[in-house]
Amino acid sequence: MLTVITPQEARKIIFDRFMPLYTPTESVALADALGRSLYDDIVSDEYVPGFNRSTVDGYAVVASDTFGCSESIPAVLELRGEVLMGESARYTLTPGNCVAVSTGGDLPEGADAVVMLERCEVYGERLIGVTSPIAPGNNIIYKGDDVSPGEMVLLKGTCVSPRDIGILAALGRSRINVRPKPTVAVISSGDELVDTQQTPERGQIRDVNAPMLEALIINSGATSINYGIIRDDENALRRIVKKAVGECDAVLLSGGSSAGTRDLTARVVGSEGEILFHGIAMKPGKPTILGAIDGKPFFGLPGHPVAAYFVAELFIRPLIARMMGSETKQRTVTSRISETLSSNHGRAEFVAVVLSDDGASATPIRGKSGLITKLAHSDGYICVPRDSEGVAKGALVTVTYWD
Repeated sequence: MLTVITPQEARKIIFDRFMPLYTPTESVALADALGRSLYDDIVSDEYVPGFNRSTVDGYAVVASDTFGCSESIPAVLELRGEVLMGESARYTLTPGNCVAVSTGGDLPEGADAVVMLERCEVYGERLIGVTSPIAPGNNIIYKGDDVSPGEMVLLKGTCVSPRDIGILAALGRSRINVRPKPTVAVISSGDELVDTQQTPERGQIRDVNAPMLEALIINSGATSINYGIIRDDENALRRIVKKAVGECDAVLLSGGSSAGTRDLTARVVGSEGEILFHGIAMKPGKPTILGAIDGKPFFGLPGHPVAAYFVAELFIRPLIARMMGSETKQRTVTSRISETLSSNHGRAEFVAVVLSDDGASATPIRGKSGLITKLAHSDGYICVPRDSEGVAKGALVTVTYWD
């Protein structure tokens, strides 16, 4: 029998035992910063934007000139000129005048609003009629509206997103200091496994876990090394584990984590390092092992792909983020379950679900832990607490999106 701990206890052990990697900072080009963890706080040293800009195509005006105007009584203004894109405004606007500007164009001094083209009439080369009043500040982004000098923009530990790349580019940061990527080893164990490009014979299956776990590792911002398939041989497993521990910051071994006489993983981890826990009170994923070898995390994952993926999503992704000095952010939505789920086995049960288009309804995907298609067709998952007997149809549930 396994002595199991709760998922919450497992997560606490992981976070208490393993710290961020204390390795030298790495400077990368902005184009290579996506998914990396910031080493420093990003504080602005300039205004963004650096000048007052129009948000529409139209005419820069003194807003008070338009007060009381209408289609029948337009405000007639003298056109002073045009500000072309990419150039500074050469004009100082005074009452009774206007200047043509494009979206994003620099505003002349004295302008406090921009009237859209659709609200204007051209009466000749030098006269513009404004047919609708406008308030001061309309259709303008002012200097520093986005960011001002001294403003904290991004905190260290932030996992750089495409949106973050945008503000970094706006600040002129062509190179960024980031934490080095952890390198995570992926090992598959089992006499029944063959490579994905092979055609399995009867009794054999393709190795699903290795490419799936590698993708999750890369998606989490780390680097993956695949050490291939190891047969159910303790000496061979020990050799590859030693090699992986020596070359990587963390090791994932899928297969061989079930209790019983063929539990090679526990024997190897116990002799080479320390077993921190063997068994989590969750379904799927109960026989998961966490060990420490040379101070590095070692996960023994179930061989079933769905179980392996849930463990990786719940524990390994947060561990990778922690190693990079960051943390995972989960997106959730509250939905109503579309059918009753029974659960009385004393474990927290994680169930993949498909969301309706509006997210209001969540439909569980039924299936056994070895059926990987149930994950591919799902939008996220729910957790049925271990101390409940299930979830009744129509009950509100929290759905956590994948990634």
